[in-house]
Amino acid sequence: MNSDQQDTAPLEPALYLFPVPLSSGPADSVLPEQNIRILRRVRHFIVENVRSARRFIKLCDRSIDINALTFVELNRHTDPLEIPAMLEPLTAGEAVGVISEAGCPAIADPGADVVALAQRKGLKVVPLVGPSSILMGLMGSGFNGQSFAFAGYLPIDRDARNATLRTFRQRIEREHQTQIFIETPYRNNKLIAELAETLPPTLRLCVAADITGPTESIITRPIAQWRKATYDYSKTPAIFLLYS
Repeated sequence: MNSDQQDTAPLEPALYLFPVPLSSGPADSVLPEQNIRILRRVRHFIVENVRSARRFIKLCDRSIDINALTFVELNRHTDPLEIPAMLEPLTAGEAVGVISEAGCPAIADPGADVVALAQRKGLKVVPLVGPSSILMGLMGSGFNGQSFAFAGYLPIDRDARNATLRTFRQRIEREHQTQIFIETPYRNNKLIAELAETLPPTLRLCVAADITGPTESIITRPIAQWRKATYDYSKTPAIFLLYS
């Protein structure tokens, strides 16, 4: 079957999870052509944000008729009671796509809720290949890739945040487990300064920023070196990793 036939062949009814680029640039620089071929044949989408999802689809193929597609939003404001209706096209035999804001759907993402429901209903779920800042940061860090944990955002309250960091240190020391977390870009510099101030000097911190982007930077240093380093991650999406 040639590529034209693949683009027009009936698509198996399933919940297709479409990864999204982590940074600006051509979609085909980080996504396989197979993803785009599947995307062309999906007409129903569950998305974190309609505007960014439409932009992503156009980035993949400008010939796609956006106005012929249906979109429903699933984000942190969505009432859980609304989620079952999102799968109605799939139960009727049509393919449905899930698109996050960036990276892989259902990984630190509200899309996990609809995937969980699809699994409970016995519906087919198809995760597609694409970039994950968590795994790519871990790959480039030099830290333990056999045992690791992703904690999402650290608590805002300073005491709670310090307690979380103590737990990270215990897991690193006892279990040799890499600890991974994120922060809002405008708080990145403040977070690094705080980590440098409060953590042991020999503990290692990796900052993986703008992954797959033009200014990609993955730097691993002991805390003692971060204390003296010059950096500015204030406008750059980054992921943070700690290990001994």
